[in-house]
Amino acid sequence: MIAGAHHVGLSVADLDAMIAWYGEALGFAEELRFEVAGAGISGAMLRRPDGVGLELLHHPDATHRPPGDPGSAIRAGGYGHWALSVDDVATIHAELMGAGAREVWSPRPAPPPARGAMSYLTDPEGNLLELVEP
Repeated sequence: MIAGAHHVGLSVADLDAMIAWYGEALGFAEELRFEVAGAGISGAMLRRPDGVGLELLHHPDATHRPPGDPGSAIRAGGYGHWALSVDDVATIHAELMGAGAREVWSPRPAPPPARGAMSYLTDPEGNLLELVEP
């Protein structure tokens, strides 16, 4: 039986900067930091009060090329973005822009058959994030 999603994993170029950004911009708190012995990997597990988890992973030799927009992410294959459910897409979108996010798609009605609103932004490193208002 699956009880629910636990976390999303995200490779980042600057672990400390991204821990700070996700904490300040989206309310994630650091649960723990870790090192993978012999692999050169460091990371941190972050979690929001509502239980959403985000694992940030860093390797100094990683090639960091986030897709930048939904179309590129779809053509690249694999995981392209992650989404957060919000009460007001326009308000949260504006707050994230003020915190250093980059706009990809401004707030707009979600395409059918979905309802509500949506937008896309990137974090300061270019990782794609969708906001969804059901």
